[in-house]
Amino acid sequence: MSSESPCIARSRQNPSITTLLRASSLPNSFHTSPRPRYPLDAHPEQQQPTSTSTVNDAEIAHFSRLSALWWDECGEFSLLHKMNAHRIRFIREKVLEVLRAADHDESSIAMRALEPEPSRVLEGLDVLDVGCGGGILSEARANTLAIDASGENICVASRHASADPGLAMLTFRHASAKVLVQEPKRFDIVCSMEVIEHVDNPAAFLRSCAELVKVGNAHYNPSSSLTLFHSHFFQPGGHLFLSTIARTPLSYLLTIVAAEKVFRLIEPGTHTFSKIINPEEPVGFFTKPLEQGACPWISRTYAYGLPTRVEAELRGLAYVPWRANYLFWVRRPKDT
Repeated sequence: MSSESPCIARSRQNPSITTLLRASSLPNSFHTSPRPRYPLDAHPEQQQPTSTSTVNDAEIAHFSRLSALWWDECGEFSLLHKMNAHRIRFIREKVLEVLRAADHDESSIAMRALEPEPSRVLEGLDVLDVGCGGGILSEARANTLAIDASGENICVASRHASADPGLAMLTFRHASAKVLVQEPKRFDIVCSMEVIEHVDNPAAFLRSCAELVKVGNAHYNPSSSLTLFHSHFFQPGGHLFLSTIARTPLSYLLTIVAAEKVFRLIEPGTHTFSKIINPEEPVGFFTKPLEQGACPWISRTYAYGLPTRVEAELRGLAYVPWRANYLFWVRRPKDT
């Protein structure tokens, strides 16, 4: 009996050249750069109404069938486990960067003595994890509400988190972002990682996530030095973080051909290429007002359509070459 680990054994699969060539045929519609069913870059009047459901029942059923595999770090979701440290670091870095960019007045200088360590910068903040799956990102030890449209995913996530007493501030709920929009609660940070490529209406989904981000400064409990620091600097509004795949030839080859069809690292059919969102699409979405009379979240862009760093940022995941996967951050302006 071999003592080789399942992870190593899987990586040693050696498909034939014929198999690779057959699997790597690009879809007929690839060269037309197919758009999602509801394009993110459409003018608000051309977008579908927000009452349109974003939940795809087939996608929910697909991930529900795989729910028992969320915490197998060598299995179906191994790539998400590998990306998780990068995603958490990006969130912490951006929040801390915004806090440090506050005006350098005397009170600000005094407050900087209370600045938390990067690993604790999310403490005292209300975080929402939309499409949490098995809770891989949610367990970052913040005051987090994690939601998912799959009840099976929520059961797995709740059971795993219950084994760690340090996750007492983590709450799981079977719900969609659209449901939470109807409730009064808003959040300092809204995250949705590897979700937007699985929804039916990405524009409506992004709009719901944006509506859940707090406007302006929050009210914090002054008994904690951490929350005092946040209440002083957390201006103007909250943060929205996304992580997804770019719609490029490389992502097709790596994600659909290699990961799904050849090596079977991911269940075949997990990704639909035409639903994948390119980096310029969320940037373009937030350069338009989300409602009549409101300010856009991104007021201007520079060379190659990149936003100013104080309003939004795109970042490729370092260990994934050529930015097949990317992170996106945008901040709610003060007057929306």
